[in-house]
Amino acid sequence: MFQGFKEAVLKKKLNQLLSQTDNSRTPSSEKIKSIAIISNEDISSEIDLQKEIEIILEARNIKIYSLRKFNKSDEFSYKHFTKKNVNWKGHFTEDSFKCFLEEPFDLLIGYFNEKNLYLELAVLESRAQFKVGFAGVNSKLYEIEISEKTQNITGFTSELKRYLQILKKL
Repeated sequence: MFQGFKEAVLKKKLNQLLSQTDNSRTPSSEKIKSIAIISNEDISSEIDLQKEIEIILEARNIKIYSLRKFNKSDEFSYKHFTKKNVNWKGHFTEDSFKCFLEEPFDLLIGYFNEKNLYLELAVLESRAQFKVGFAGVNSKLYEIEISEKTQNITGFTSELKRYLQILKKL
């Protein structure tokens, strides 16, 4: 019951933030030097996102965070966050993840193709200059949406590279 109430409050906050940022967002025209990825653990455990994106986009020092299910026995990780890291007001409480979101990356890739309140909130809260993700998740979050399956990382990153070259960001 409490989890459903928390999610209702967070959904309301997400919609409120989306309506505020919709008109004020202006993407950067600078070249991409720093890249961040937000995904869920199901995808990031199957695919080495960091390696694939480094190869195709010819980038280094990519940072990645994944949403995983909370488990008391899990060790602390600087690559994961859980639903427990979000309070009732929609603020992230884990310091390393807050630092990740506050870093002004040149590109943020939302590598998930299903609606997820916590992942969407993380993408929205990120201070990245340019955001890219999958079509059908939430069009208000991204400057570019790519229609592809999450298992086809090569197709996704090749299409992303093509768009970034057109926009002269690579």
